[in-house]
Amino acid sequence: MTADISKHILVPKHTKVSDSEKEKICGTYNIVPTQLPKIFKEDPAISKLSAKAGDIIKIERQSKTAGIVPFYRVVIDE
Repeated sequence: MTADISKHILVPKHTKVSDSEKEKICGTYNIVPTQLPKIFKEDPAISKLSAKAGDIIKIERQSKTAGIVPFYRVVIDE
């Protein structure tokens, strides 16, 4: 029996962004995906997203002062 880590209360929501949203994010912040913080494709939090290297993951964290805040990570092999 394995636990679904994405259901844990301390794990923020992780979603894979679409290609159009990926371009929008890069344009908004004037960056290329390789400039984003990294996340391994084997990370348990994104294991069910079928993410591959180069995909961008949106992480929605809850903040007491700012509400829900999005963070972005680029998926890497290793």
